Amino acid sequence: MPLQDHHQIVSVDDHLVEHPRVWQDRLPEKFREEGPRIIEKDGKHLWSYDGQIFPTIGLNAVAGKPPEEWGMDPVRYEDMIPGCYDPVARIADMDLDGVQAALCFPSFPGFGGGTFHRAKDKELALHCVKAWNDFYIDEWCATAPARYVPLAILPTWDIDACVAEAERAAAKGARTISFPDSPVPLGLPSFHSEHWDPLWQVCADANMPVSLHFGSGAYVPGFSFSSMKPVPGEMVMPDAPFAVAITLFSTNLMWSTVDLLFSGKLQQFPNLQISLAEGGIGWVPYILERSDYVWERHRYYQDIAFDDRPSELFRKHFWGCFIDDEHGLKNRHAVGIDRIMLEIDFPHSDSNWPNSRKRAAEVLADVPDGECSLIVEENARRMLSFPRVSADERRLIAV
Repeated sequence: MPLQDHHQIVSVDDHLVEHPRVWQDRLPEKFREEGPRIIEKDGKHLWSYDGQIFPTIGLNAVAGKPPEEWGMDPVRYEDMIPGCYDPVARIADMDLDGVQAALCFPSFPGFGGGTFHRAKDKELALHCVKAWNDFYIDEWCATAPARYVPLAILPTWDIDACVAEAERAAAKGARTISFPDSPVPLGLPSFHSEHWDPLWQVCADANMPVSLHFGSGAYVPGFSFSSMKPVPGEMVMPDAPFAVAITLFSTNLMWSTVDLLFSGKLQQFPNLQISLAEGGIGWVPYILERSDYVWERHRYYQDIAFDDRPSELFRKHFWGCFIDDEHGLKNRHAVGIDRIMLEIDFPHSDSNWPNSRKRAAEVLADVPDGECSLIVEENARRMLSFPRVSADERRLIAV
């Protein structure tokens, strides 16, 4: 049965581009010069932050352009459609696309706040994290509370500050936090350590799932180099085209999933929920089969849970997300029909905008109506504690 009018699409992975005043309007005065601000150089809009110039503002924000004109980054705000950085314009773009609600990840901070994690001035970085959360929740989401899902990033370099900001964000209405898909490449303790336990406790208690967006841990697969010993002072460029990395993005979340399945943290925090943002679902049945196979044979002598089958843990704690995954949908029951969600990825090049609803109808054509409702809306609303709002309630919110 095809997608019906009563199905409201809730995208669990979209993106926004921060407008130039996000941090300048919110940082204490003494931090504004070093805080993120837009400068113009050689006809480009660039971010200046913490003594560095960042050559990217759009991060593949190519919505509205034909594929022949795609590149990694628009170089000026005028090169993007306004819905990339304007929440009012974005609603019109969502209406055109047939999408009801969206969870938006950051651009300049990195999907999991990695820009601030790597910054030298950590006092400034902490203010920047808080400013982004205030911007997204109080400005962007407040524009249309029934259409935008509140999310927060965290100061991952300091566990006490991390916990405090998670608690503050939850109190402000955050429905999820964005966390590195693996903390190890950032030089942080792994998922297996006790370091993150206070954060997992906050997330479990607040019913606030952890969104792991691929690439948020700074590791990108698929870069092949002719030499691993560069000439000092020279930039080493990969031999492989970026298409290799784009194809392999989901392998980040395969790693994250298996790491967590064997970490013991899911048993320690039985209410902890994990969303695998922009990871696809076609690989999930194999990884679960392989994890169970390894568990059956090796649990007798390794420090892993003896009684907890990995596939059962997955279906209690993980949520898979897909943009366009026909193979995954054919095997949806092996993933778990109540654990699959749809994502639009606006305004990036993987998105089907402005034909997302049309494409979703095509890939869901053979999926029964009840399962279709779960995939496009109900699972996301349940995971995010983001209930559907009636037309009358939406008018009251607008007032």
